[in-house]
Amino acid sequence: MKYDYLVVGAGLYGAVFAREATKAGKSVLVIDKRPNIAGNVYTEEVEGINVHVYGAHIFHTNNKKVWDYITQYAEFNRFTNSPVANYKGELYSLPFNMYTFNKMWGVVTPEEAEAKIEEQKKAAGITEPRNLEEQAISLVGTDIYEKLVKGYTEKQWGRDCKDLPAFIIKRLPVRLTFDNNYFNALYQGIPMGGYTKMVANLLDGIEVRLNVDYLQNKAELDAIADKVVYTGPIDAYFDYKLGTLEYRSVRFETEVLDKPNFQGNAAVNYTDRETPWTRIIEHKWFEFGTQPKTVISREYSSEWKPGDEPYYPVNDEKNGALYQQYKALADMEEKIIFGGRLGEYKYYDMDAVIASALDMCEKEL
Repeated sequence: MKYDYLVVGAGLYGAVFAREATKAGKSVLVIDKRPNIAGNVYTEEVEGINVHVYGAHIFHTNNKKVWDYITQYAEFNRFTNSPVANYKGELYSLPFNMYTFNKMWGVVTPEEAEAKIEEQKKAAGITEPRNLEEQAISLVGTDIYEKLVKGYTEKQWGRDCKDLPAFIIKRLPVRLTFDNNYFNALYQGIPMGGYTKMVANLLDGIEVRLNVDYLQNKAELDAIADKVVYTGPIDAYFDYKLGTLEYRSVRFETEVLDKPNFQGNAAVNYTDRETPWTRIIEHKWFEFGTQPKTVISREYSSEWKPGDEPYYPVNDEKNGALYQQYKALADMEEKIIFGGRLGEYKYYDMDAVIASALDMCEKEL
């Protein structure tokens, strides 16, 4: 059997491409080296709760085209992301807003909050932020930086804030309103029944083979398709011949607790340096759960090494330059389309992955 397209990876990018190619009358085979579909958005039912196995995924977008597309395959609930920061037992609202400023400084008006930030920024003597620490202080002042940014960020990236580029934190939401909605997005929610069900709907009627490692069987798999859509790591495709691109990885410790409520919120970030995990996710609150038990996951950030799951590309100058070299090689491959977070070495939100896949479909199909 010869296919028009072999899609490597049954995550969002691969599933969207496979669906659109099938709609266009093409024959498609989807393979994945994992034993399940849905890539990193995979959810698994435990005690009636849809557990986000590879970390919390909250869908949010301002892109109406993407929203109209994906809601054909899932009904979304009205979940709003309002994380809580826990600093040594003190609780603060995230994103940084008037609740945070009131708790931190006792200020009541936006004017007072602004004045306090300005005063701390002046005291720190920062005019042109040169690194993440200076950028954060110029956005939220020293107190908030010390308690709610520094420890969390250093755990997340495994580097001192002074050694991290300022741009990482430029998108930090700071609001002089009482708005606890982390994402400023028009459309937001979680697919009812979990992400795996949504991806299964995208792949409905399409041939999928799991536990198949493309790179180990490359020659024979390439032979059965006219074209390959590859969503794995771009450096692995070329056998790391120019060197290894860096990622941050995440490790999860998940447990079922015999109680209906552990922390009262889907996400609590632990912002002090001493707590080894970055946050705890309580999965049932993504879907307003009423189950008698609860499932929590502690998240630990770690440096990636071969064999680990790559999560966040380290998009600094060195890695950016190496990616460009790999991209030049990729552009010379006539039969292969590189896509998705790993194929394009990009820190992609879910809506951007879907948009990127739809753009590729328009060009290709």
